[in-house]
Amino acid sequence: MNCTDFLSQLTDYFDGEISPELLAEVRAHLGECSHCKVVVNTTRQTIEVYRGNEIYDVSDELRERLHTAIMAKCMDARKRA
Repeated sequence: MNCTDFLSQLTDYFDGEISPELLAEVRAHLGECSHCKVVVNTTRQTIEVYRGNEIYDVSDELRERLHTAIMAKCMDARKRA
């Protein structure tokens, strides 16, 4: 399993709708890939925030920096694919 395969299974992984065989592959990939671990941890934290209905105010500057960083990562991933 590579990162692209992993990301395509991410929603099913969090929803618990993944076959045991595929779950084993996902877990093996997470054991080897620090980038995908970050994705899982960040996604998990985001889900927790929304479940807790906590509202966080961020400055326009921080919002712009986050947006720029995310877009740069997406562009890098597309170039590598």
